[in-house]
Amino acid sequence: MSDSWYKVDNVAKVFLATASMRDPRVFRISCTLQEQVDPDTLNEALRRTAQEWPQFQVTLHRGLFWHYFESTDLMPAAQPETKAPCAPLYTPERRNRLIYRVTYFGARINLEMFHAITDGNGGLLYLKSIVRNYLALRHPGELDSVPSPNSASAGDLAQDSFRNFYGGTRRRKAEKKTKVYRPHGFLPYDQLQFFEGHLSARQVLDRSHALGVSMTSYLGACFMLAIYHDMPALERSKPISISLPVNLRNYYPSETARNFFNSVYVTHTLTEADTLETVAPVFDAKLKEVLRPENIRAQMDEYEKLEHVPAIRPVPLFLKNATVKLFTKLEDRHVTAVVSNMGRISIPAELQPYIRSFAAFSSCKTLFTVVCSYGDDLVLGTASALRSTTILQRFYRSLAKDGLDVTLYATEVEK
Repeated sequence: MSDSWYKVDNVAKVFLATASMRDPRVFRISCTLQEQVDPDTLNEALRRTAQEWPQFQVTLHRGLFWHYFESTDLMPAAQPETKAPCAPLYTPERRNRLIYRVTYFGARINLEMFHAITDGNGGLLYLKSIVRNYLALRHPGELDSVPSPNSASAGDLAQDSFRNFYGGTRRRKAEKKTKVYRPHGFLPYDQLQFFEGHLSARQVLDRSHALGVSMTSYLGACFMLAIYHDMPALERSKPISISLPVNLRNYYPSETARNFFNSVYVTHTLTEADTLETVAPVFDAKLKEVLRPENIRAQMDEYEKLEHVPAIRPVPLFLKNATVKLFTKLEDRHVTAVVSNMGRISIPAELQPYIRSFAAFSSCKTLFTVVCSYGDDLVLGTASALRSTTILQRFYRSLAKDGLDVTLYATEVEK
């Protein structure tokens, strides 16, 4: 076994300190093929892919001052899907094991990863590699010329880009955050319910453009309205805040397969008079402001600067974790729901006839929706810890009322 190891990145420390049975900090990305999955071929493809991505073949360990990853010779094995989506991956009984899993069901291949190891961008690249190798094995001689998505060097893929691009930018004094509305009433037994909505990407884009906003702003505004109309009357004066993860690779020349994202927030106080036509432009304007490059750079540096304070380094890990957990809990008071737009998933033309769709989910404490599209299939994967499904019912009814074609699937839970 290789003796190489490296410390976890800044974001990973938050996931490690705050993972719980309700939110084990696991995300899932799935690819549904046009044919049933052959388990033996999938396992051979997975073995080949693991050799191409050594930075994911690691185990996670706890030191006195920090967590760290260590390379391992353990090889992944795909299993039939038997657990609920986003089941825990970093638990005592899984110590010294890989912190991702690959499962299959029918024509679907699922990749689930503990968020400490990578973000959605890294996970998607890994799944693309698995799918590419699987299809090349299933159709010998037809797809051998399709390049692997893994085109960066090993050094670039393993780079801690938070540290590499830290510039010490001083952030202007931020506006004081206010306590926002948080949905009530949770499912028992730490359960999550999952909803998969399919829309026409063209229809959603056309409707967004008609309102003069981006797709993200259109969907975010629809969520705000659905949440507002589900709020108790006495709480409707509270603002609603949508958290939106931002891929920092769009702002820095990074090809890292590790975590490299920040979250921005769009906060707005709605009234009874508000409609989609009034909320969407406000959401879009606020989103454009927080996404300005200078604001993103300043936020990233603000988040990373504690890593460069020498006095923090010798603090024992259990104290660091307790502090991170407290500050994360306080930060959660400023988030109503999360909407993460992974964007359009591109696949080499040679592979497209073999692939039907993609979908993604992330575990959460309240409501977390991941948006992605492949061709004209726009998929919204929502994980919900809430007992009530009223918010999502209102959301999808509003989309249908707005003239969009909607197909919705949901899991069952014990209530």
